[in-house]
Amino acid sequence: MMAQYQTEATQLLNDSLVWDCHACMPLLPSYSVDALDAHWKAGVTHVSVNVGMDFNPIETIMQVIASFTAQLKQRSEKFVMARSIADVLEAKRSGRLAVSFDLEGSMMLFDRPDMVALFHQLGVRQMHLAYNRNNSVGGGCYDTDSALTPVGRDIVHAVNQAGILLDGSHMGERTTLDMMALSTAPFIFSHSNVKTLFDHPRCVSDRQIDACAATGGVIGVCGVNRFMGCSEPVPDVLFEQIDYLASRVGITHVGLGLDWMYDLHIDDNPPGLDRGYWWPNLQSANSAVANDPYAPNGQGPMQVFHPSKIVDLVAVMLKNGYQHGDIRAVLGDNFMRVAGKVWG
Repeated sequence: MMAQYQTEATQLLNDSLVWDCHACMPLLPSYSVDALDAHWKAGVTHVSVNVGMDFNPIETIMQVIASFTAQLKQRSEKFVMARSIADVLEAKRSGRLAVSFDLEGSMMLFDRPDMVALFHQLGVRQMHLAYNRNNSVGGGCYDTDSALTPVGRDIVHAVNQAGILLDGSHMGERTTLDMMALSTAPFIFSHSNVKTLFDHPRCVSDRQIDACAATGGVIGVCGVNRFMGCSEPVPDVLFEQIDYLASRVGITHVGLGLDWMYDLHIDDNPPGLDRGYWWPNLQSANSAVANDPYAPNGQGPMQVFHPSKIVDLVAVMLKNGYQHGDIRAVLGDNFMRVAGKVWG
């Protein structure tokens, strides 16, 4: 039955601007950005790529930014460095993939709000302020639910002023609510899922969802099975997330942040990193999913929704009666709208 929607879905995807709000490549300067061919071949117009987390040393982050930037420029026939909305539109016009950078956490700022503008100059267009654990700025989703700190308030102002998307993924509820109340720009959850549908620390509550929409922001549905309570992230499961959000806060506040992770078998962690601290609930060493982040609930190995399956998700949305305009909104128009207000 789904076959009747595939042709329509393919054409609609080709005609749409597709924005994937978060993806990860190994944080190694030697890693080739050619891996992003998977996003390009899937018809994605823009992808935000992680270049550093709270536990990454600043020297690693800077080397990764330098390498990824140089490689993207060397491959200008395929990639566009997305520093503005105009760059994203040019990527769509020319059939290329626009790439911007994001930071997951704020420890690389060293509590200095003036560092935010520097990272903006280096191509960072999106950041959240804590990665899973509390830091000097605010709370992570796997820690004591804490408020945004005074230095955190200064950094929120700096992020707004710099023209960077303020993101609440991986953060605790109280801190994100504080951030949304303080922010003068639309807020996003770049790659998060619905806690009401599956109660996981990495998911966001209805209160967070409502507050995000009230800022004019967008929640990007994440494709990680861990955060949806399923063994395999099939299109129907992602659609359930989209449909819930659309019903609660409206289609204009829903997007995609698949969190596709390239080459998970490559260990890019700093030496001696306590994985059990940063990614709690790891299985025992005897488990088939040992060293697999967020591995409770007997769900089997981590799986992530691949960008190539976006067309199948579109087909499911068509099957469930979603109109072309609403589907385009979820695919990319919503994040494009918000980025247009923030990036300037």
